[in-house]
Amino acid sequence: MKDLPPVARLPILLLGMTSLIAGVMAGLARLAWDVPHLASNVAGLHGALMIGAFFGTVISLERAVAVGQRWAYLAPALAAVGGAMLLGNAPLTIAQTLSIAASLIMLASSLFVLRRLVAPFTLVLTIATTCWLIGNLAWLTSGLINVAVPWWLAFLVLTIAGERLELTRFLPTPAAARQVFYVIITVILGGATLSLWHDSGLKLFSGGLLALALWLLRFDIAWRNARLEALPRFIAICLLGGYLWLAFAGALGLAGAFEAGHPLRDSALHALGLGFVFAMVFGHAPIIFPAVARVRIPYHPAFYIPLALLHASLFLRIAGGLSGDFALRREGGLFNAIALLSFIASMLISVVRGRRAQIER
Repeated sequence: MKDLPPVARLPILLLGMTSLIAGVMAGLARLAWDVPHLASNVAGLHGALMIGAFFGTVISLERAVAVGQRWAYLAPALAAVGGAMLLGNAPLTIAQTLSIAASLIMLASSLFVLRRLVAPFTLVLTIATTCWLIGNLAWLTSGLINVAVPWWLAFLVLTIAGERLELTRFLPTPAAARQVFYVIITVILGGATLSLWHDSGLKLFSGGLLALALWLLRFDIAWRNARLEALPRFIAICLLGGYLWLAFAGALGLAGAFEAGHPLRDSALHALGLGFVFAMVFGHAPIIFPAVARVRIPYHPAFYIPLALLHASLFLRIAGGLSGDFALRREGGLFNAIALLSFIASMLISVVRGRRAQIER
Protein backbone atom coordinates (compact mmCIF):
# COMPACT_ATOMS: atom_id res chain seq x y z
CA MET A 1 0.00 0.00 0.00
CA LYS A 2 1.46 3.35 -1.07
CA ASP A 3 2.22 6.25 1.23
CA LEU A 4 -0.12 9.23 1.48
CA PRO A 5 1.01 12.16 -0.72
CA PRO A 6 2.25 15.22 1.19
CA VAL A 7 -0.59 17.39 -0.15
CA ALA A 8 -3.11 14.97 1.39
CA ARG A 9 -1.39 15.26 4.76
CA LEU A 10 -1.92 19.01 4.97
CA PRO A 11 -5.66 18.92 5.88
CA ILE A 12 -4.83 16.65 8.83
CA LEU A 13 -2.05 18.96 9.94
CA LEU A 14 -4.21 22.06 9.58
CA LEU A 15 -7.03 20.49 11.58
CA GLY A 16 -4.54 19.61 14.28
CA MET A 17 -3.28 23.20 14.27
CA THR A 18 -6.88 24.33 14.77
CA SER A 19 -6.90 22.38 18.03
CA LEU A 20 -3.65 24.09 19.02
CA ILE A 21 -5.07 27.57 18.47
CA ALA A 22 -8.34 26.66 20.20
CA GLY A 23 -6.43 25.05 23.05
CA VAL A 24 -4.30 28.15 23.54
CA MET A 25 -7.40 30.36 23.64
CA ALA A 26 -9.10 27.92 26.04
CA GLY A 27 -6.06 28.29 28.28
CA LEU A 28 -6.43 32.07 28.13
CA ALA A 29 -10.07 31.70 29.12
CA ARG A 30 -8.93 29.83 32.24
CA LEU A 31 -6.84 32.90 33.08
CA ALA A 32 -9.89 35.17 32.75
CA TRP A 33 -8.98 36.64 29.34
CA ASP A 34 -11.81 37.43 26.95
CA VAL A 35 -11.76 34.95 24.08
CA PRO A 36 -14.34 33.82 21.48
CA HIS A 37 -17.19 31.74 22.92
CA LEU A 38 -16.05 28.73 20.93
CA ALA A 39 -12.85 28.69 22.99
CA SER A 40 -14.32 29.74 26.34
CA ASN A 41 -16.87 26.92 26.09
CA VAL A 42 -14.04 24.37 26.07
CA ALA A 43 -11.88 25.99 28.76
CA GLY A 44 -12.17 22.82 30.83
CA LEU A 45 -10.83 20.79 27.90
CA HIS A 46 -7.64 22.82 27.49
CA GLY A 47 -5.41 19.81 28.26
CA ALA A 48 -7.34 17.46 25.98
CA LEU A 49 -7.07 19.90 23.08
CA MET A 50 -3.37 20.56 23.56
CA ILE A 51 -2.19 17.01 24.24
CA GLY A 52 -4.67 14.62 22.64
CA ALA A 53 -5.95 16.70 19.73
CA PHE A 54 -2.84 18.69 18.80
CA PHE A 55 0.16 16.66 19.92
CA GLY A 56 -1.70 13.43 19.26
CA THR A 57 -2.22 14.58 15.68
CA VAL A 58 1.31 15.88 15.09
CA ILE A 59 3.19 13.00 16.71
CA SER A 60 1.07 10.29 15.10
CA LEU A 61 1.37 12.08 11.74
CA GLU A 62 5.15 12.01 12.08
CA ARG A 63 4.95 8.31 12.96
CA ALA A 64 2.71 7.63 9.95
CA VAL A 65 5.26 9.28 7.64
CA ALA A 66 7.92 6.99 9.11
CA VAL A 67 5.71 3.93 8.52
CA GLY A 68 4.86 4.98 4.96
CA GLN A 69 1.51 3.14 4.90
CA ARG A 70 -1.84 4.82 4.31
CA TRP A 71 -3.58 3.01 7.16
CA ALA A 72 -1.19 4.66 9.63
CA TYR A 73 -2.62 8.09 8.75
CA LEU A 74 -5.91 7.09 10.35
CA ALA A 75 -4.31 7.85 13.71
CA PRO A 76 -3.62 11.56 13.12
CA ALA A 77 -6.88 11.91 11.18
CA LEU A 78 -8.93 10.50 14.08
CA ALA A 79 -7.04 12.58 16.64
CA ALA A 80 -7.65 15.73 14.59
CA VAL A 81 -11.35 14.94 14.13
CA GLY A 82 -11.58 14.23 17.86
CA GLY A 83 -10.37 17.76 18.50
CA ALA A 84 -12.97 19.09 16.09
CA MET A 85 -15.64 17.16 18.01
CA LEU A 86 -14.53 18.83 21.23
CA LEU A 87 -14.82 22.24 19.58
CA GLY A 88 -18.15 21.35 18.00
CA ASN A 89 -19.69 20.54 21.38
CA ALA A 90 -20.37 16.94 20.33
CA PRO A 91 -21.00 14.37 23.07
CA LEU A 92 -17.76 13.94 24.98
CA THR A 93 -17.74 10.18 24.51
CA ILE A 94 -17.40 10.66 20.74
CA ALA A 95 -14.19 12.66 21.11
CA GLN A 96 -12.90 10.22 23.74
CA THR A 97 -13.64 7.23 21.51
CA LEU A 98 -11.92 8.87 18.54
CA SER A 99 -8.87 9.60 20.69
CA ILE A 100 -8.74 6.00 21.87
CA ALA A 101 -9.01 4.75 18.28
CA ALA A 102 -6.24 7.16 17.23
CA SER A 103 -3.92 5.93 19.96
CA LEU A 104 -4.65 2.30 19.11
CA ILE A 105 -3.73 2.85 15.46
CA MET A 106 -0.64 4.80 16.46
CA LEU A 107 0.32 1.90 18.71
CA ALA A 108 -0.03 -0.40 15.71
CA SER A 109 2.25 1.98 13.77
CA SER A 110 4.78 1.92 16.58
CA LEU A 111 4.73 -1.88 16.69
CA PHE A 112 5.18 -1.89 12.90
CA VAL A 113 8.33 0.23 13.29
CA LEU A 114 9.50 -1.86 16.26
CA ARG A 115 9.15 -5.02 14.20
CA ARG A 116 11.30 -3.55 11.44
CA LEU A 117 13.90 -2.16 13.85
CA VAL A 118 14.18 -3.61 17.34
CA ALA A 119 16.16 -1.02 19.29
CA PRO A 120 15.94 0.69 22.69
CA PHE A 121 14.60 3.92 21.22
CA THR A 122 11.85 2.23 19.16
CA LEU A 123 10.81 0.34 22.30
CA VAL A 124 10.61 3.59 24.29
CA LEU A 125 8.55 5.22 21.52
CA THR A 126 6.15 2.26 21.61
CA ILE A 127 5.84 2.57 25.38
CA ALA A 128 5.16 6.29 24.98
CA THR A 129 2.28 5.56 22.60
CA THR A 130 0.91 3.03 25.07
CA CYS A 131 0.88 5.79 27.68
CA TRP A 132 -1.33 7.90 25.40
CA LEU A 133 -3.72 4.98 25.04
CA ILE A 134 -3.86 4.37 28.80
CA GLY A 135 -4.48 8.06 29.43
CA ASN A 136 -7.32 8.10 26.92
CA LEU A 137 -8.89 5.02 28.51
CA ALA A 138 -8.52 6.56 31.97
CA TRP A 139 -10.26 9.72 30.74
CA LEU A 140 -13.14 7.73 29.28
CA THR A 141 -13.67 5.43 32.28
CA SER A 142 -13.24 8.07 34.98
CA GLY A 143 -14.62 11.08 33.15
CA LEU A 144 -11.81 13.11 34.75
CA ILE A 145 -8.98 14.72 32.81
CA ASN A 146 -6.84 14.89 35.97
CA VAL A 147 -6.67 11.10 36.05
CA ALA A 148 -5.38 11.01 32.47
CA VAL A 149 -2.85 13.85 32.79
CA PRO A 150 0.13 11.83 34.16
CA TRP A 151 -0.23 9.33 31.32
CA TRP A 152 -0.65 12.06 28.71
CA LEU A 153 2.45 13.81 30.05
CA ALA A 154 4.32 10.50 30.00
CA PHE A 155 3.31 10.15 26.34
CA LEU A 156 4.95 13.47 25.49
CA VAL A 157 8.00 13.08 27.73
CA LEU A 158 8.81 9.52 26.68
CA THR A 159 8.31 10.33 23.00
CA ILE A 160 10.93 13.06 23.30
CA ALA A 161 13.17 10.86 25.45
CA GLY A 162 12.98 8.04 22.90
CA GLU A 163 13.92 10.33 20.05
CA ARG A 164 16.84 11.75 22.01
CA LEU A 165 17.95 8.24 23.02
CA GLU A 166 18.29 7.41 19.33
CA LEU A 167 20.85 10.18 18.89
CA THR A 168 23.01 9.03 21.81
CA ARG A 169 24.25 6.34 19.43
CA PHE A 170 26.59 9.00 18.08
CA LEU A 171 28.14 9.54 21.52
CA PRO A 172 30.26 7.20 23.65
CA THR A 173 27.49 6.73 26.22
CA PRO A 174 28.55 4.37 29.04
CA ALA A 175 26.57 1.14 29.32
CA ALA A 176 25.77 1.99 32.94
CA ALA A 177 24.21 5.27 31.83
CA ARG A 178 21.88 3.40 29.49
CA GLN A 179 20.84 1.14 32.36
CA VAL A 180 20.08 4.23 34.45
CA PHE A 181 17.96 5.57 31.59
CA TYR A 182 15.82 2.41 31.64
CA VAL A 183 15.41 2.67 35.41
CA ILE A 184 14.25 6.28 35.02
CA ILE A 185 11.64 5.27 32.44
CA THR A 186 10.43 2.56 34.83
CA VAL A 187 10.10 5.11 37.64
CA ILE A 188 8.04 7.45 35.44
CA LEU A 189 5.74 4.61 34.42
CA GLY A 190 5.47 3.37 37.99
CA GLY A 191 4.55 6.82 39.22
CA ALA A 192 1.88 7.24 36.54
CA THR A 193 0.44 3.83 37.43
CA LEU A 194 0.38 4.53 41.17
CA SER A 195 -1.25 7.92 40.55
CA LEU A 196 -4.40 6.07 39.43
CA TRP A 197 -4.94 5.13 43.07
CA HIS A 198 -2.96 7.58 45.18
CA ASP A 199 -1.39 11.03 44.83
CA SER A 200 1.94 9.68 46.06
CA GLY A 201 2.38 8.30 42.55
CA LEU A 202 2.64 11.87 41.28
CA LYS A 203 5.72 12.45 43.45
CA LEU A 204 7.32 9.27 42.15
CA PHE A 205 6.43 10.41 38.64
CA SER A 206 8.01 13.80 39.35
CA GLY A 207 11.18 12.18 40.66
CA GLY A 208 11.44 10.32 37.37
CA LEU A 209 11.03 13.58 35.43
CA LEU A 210 13.79 15.24 37.43
CA ALA A 211 16.10 12.27 36.96
CA LEU A 212 15.39 12.20 33.22
CA ALA A 213 16.20 15.90 32.92
CA LEU A 214 19.53 15.39 34.69
CA TRP A 215 20.29 12.38 32.47
CA LEU A 216 19.58 14.34 29.30
CA LEU A 217 21.62 17.30 30.49
CA ARG A 218 24.54 14.96 31.04
CA PHE A 219 24.38 12.59 28.08
CA ASP A 220 22.44 14.29 25.26
CA ILE A 221 24.31 15.28 22.11
CA ALA A 222 22.95 18.84 22.47
CA TRP A 223 26.05 19.95 24.38
CA ARG A 224 28.23 19.05 21.40
CA ASN A 225 25.86 20.65 18.87
CA ALA A 226 25.67 23.87 20.88
CA ARG A 227 29.23 24.58 19.68
CA LEU A 228 28.10 24.44 16.05
CA GLU A 229 26.38 27.17 14.04
CA ALA A 230 22.98 28.02 12.51
CA LEU A 231 20.22 25.41 12.84
CA PRO A 232 22.17 22.73 14.79
CA ARG A 233 23.06 25.30 17.43
CA PHE A 234 19.50 26.63 17.58
CA ILE A 235 18.14 23.11 18.11
CA ALA A 236 20.72 22.44 20.82
CA ILE A 237 19.82 25.62 22.70
CA CYS A 238 16.12 24.74 22.49
CA LEU A 239 16.88 21.31 23.94
CA LEU A 240 19.11 22.46 26.76
CA GLY A 241 16.65 25.12 27.87
CA GLY A 242 13.86 22.57 27.74
CA TYR A 243 15.79 20.15 29.94
CA LEU A 244 16.16 22.84 32.59
CA TRP A 245 12.41 23.43 32.58
CA LEU A 246 11.83 19.67 32.82
CA ALA A 247 14.07 19.55 35.88
CA PHE A 248 12.18 22.48 37.40
CA ALA A 249 8.83 20.80 36.75
CA GLY A 250 10.10 17.63 38.39
CA ALA A 251 11.30 19.57 41.42
CA LEU A 252 7.92 21.29 41.77
CA GLY A 253 6.20 17.93 41.41
CA LEU A 254 8.24 16.50 44.27
CA ALA A 255 6.70 19.25 46.39
CA GLY A 256 3.25 18.03 45.34
CA ALA A 257 2.62 20.55 42.58
CA PHE A 258 1.07 18.03 40.16
CA GLU A 259 -1.71 17.24 42.62
CA ALA A 260 -5.17 18.61 41.81
CA GLY A 261 -5.83 21.86 43.62
CA HIS A 262 -2.21 22.53 44.50
CA PRO A 263 -1.36 26.26 44.22
CA LEU A 264 1.68 25.48 42.06
CA ARG A 265 -0.05 23.02 39.73
CA ASP A 266 -0.27 25.60 36.93
CA SER A 267 3.45 26.31 37.28
CA ALA A 268 4.42 22.63 37.21
CA LEU A 269 2.19 21.75 34.26
CA HIS A 270 3.34 24.66 32.15
CA ALA A 271 7.01 24.32 33.05
CA LEU A 272 6.67 20.84 31.58
CA GLY A 273 4.19 21.51 28.78
CA LEU A 274 5.53 24.86 27.58
CA GLY A 275 9.09 25.02 28.87
CA PHE A 276 10.03 21.46 27.97
CA VAL A 277 7.65 20.15 25.33
CA PHE A 278 7.23 23.29 23.26
CA ALA A 279 10.93 24.05 23.45
CA MET A 280 11.38 20.67 21.77
CA VAL A 281 8.76 21.63 19.18
CA PHE A 282 10.52 24.93 18.45
CA GLY A 283 13.79 23.11 17.94
CA HIS A 284 12.56 20.18 15.86
CA ALA A 285 9.89 21.90 13.74
CA PRO A 286 12.39 23.00 11.04
CA ILE A 287 13.23 19.30 10.58
CA ILE A 288 9.90 17.56 11.19
CA PHE A 289 7.55 19.76 9.16
CA PRO A 290 9.64 19.54 5.97
CA ALA A 291 9.53 15.75 6.32
CA VAL A 292 5.77 15.75 6.83
CA ALA A 293 4.65 18.48 4.42
CA ARG A 294 7.59 18.43 1.99
CA VAL A 295 8.26 22.15 2.39
CA ARG A 296 11.57 23.87 3.03
CA ILE A 297 12.02 25.77 6.29
CA PRO A 298 15.39 27.51 5.93
CA TYR A 299 17.01 28.58 9.17
CA HIS A 300 17.02 32.25 10.17
CA PRO A 301 18.39 33.88 13.34
CA ALA A 302 14.90 35.30 13.92
CA PHE A 303 13.93 31.81 15.16
CA TYR A 304 15.42 32.89 18.49
CA ILE A 305 12.75 35.57 18.97
CA PRO A 306 9.82 33.19 19.70
CA LEU A 307 12.14 31.03 21.80
CA ALA A 308 13.26 33.95 23.94
CA LEU A 309 9.66 35.11 24.29
CA LEU A 310 8.60 31.60 25.33
CA HIS A 311 11.17 31.42 28.12
CA ALA A 312 10.59 34.99 29.29
CA SER A 313 6.80 34.67 29.36
CA LEU A 314 7.00 31.33 31.16
CA PHE A 315 9.32 32.83 33.74
CA LEU A 316 6.76 35.61 34.24
CA ARG A 317 3.90 33.13 34.58
CA ILE A 318 5.74 30.95 37.07
CA ALA A 319 6.90 33.97 39.07
CA GLY A 320 3.23 34.85 39.42
CA GLY A 321 2.43 31.31 40.48
CA LEU A 322 5.20 31.13 43.07
CA SER A 323 4.29 34.53 44.53
CA GLY A 324 0.55 33.96 44.42
CA ASP A 325 0.14 36.95 42.12
CA PHE A 326 -2.67 35.96 39.75
CA ALA A 327 -2.37 39.16 37.70
CA LEU A 328 1.28 38.37 36.97
CA ARG A 329 0.46 34.76 36.11
CA ARG A 330 -2.35 36.00 33.89
CA GLU A 331 -0.01 38.36 32.00
CA GLY A 332 2.52 35.58 31.61
CA GLY A 333 -0.17 33.35 30.12
CA LEU A 334 -1.02 35.98 27.53
CA PHE A 335 2.62 36.29 26.49
CA ASN A 336 2.84 32.48 26.37
CA ALA A 337 0.14 32.58 23.71
CA ILE A 338 1.94 35.37 21.84
CA ALA A 339 5.15 33.32 21.90
CA LEU A 340 3.39 30.34 20.32
CA LEU A 341 1.71 32.50 17.69
CA SER A 342 5.02 34.20 16.87
CA PHE A 343 6.58 30.77 16.45
CA ILE A 344 3.85 29.75 13.97
CA ALA A 345 4.35 33.04 12.13
CA SER A 346 8.11 32.52 11.96
CA MET A 347 7.63 29.05 10.47
CA LEU A 348 5.18 30.36 7.85
CA ILE A 349 7.51 33.21 6.91
CA SER A 350 10.37 30.75 6.59
CA VAL A 351 8.28 28.53 4.30
CA VAL A 352 7.61 31.54 2.06
CA ARG A 353 11.33 32.35 2.04
CA GLY A 354 12.09 28.77 1.10
CA ARG A 355 9.64 28.85 -1.81
CA ARG A 356 11.05 32.15 -3.10
CA ALA A 357 14.55 30.75 -2.95
CA GLN A 358 13.46 27.74 -5.00
CA ILE A 359 11.77 29.97 -7.60
CA GLU A 360 14.84 32.18 -7.90
CA ARG A 361 16.97 29.13 -8.61
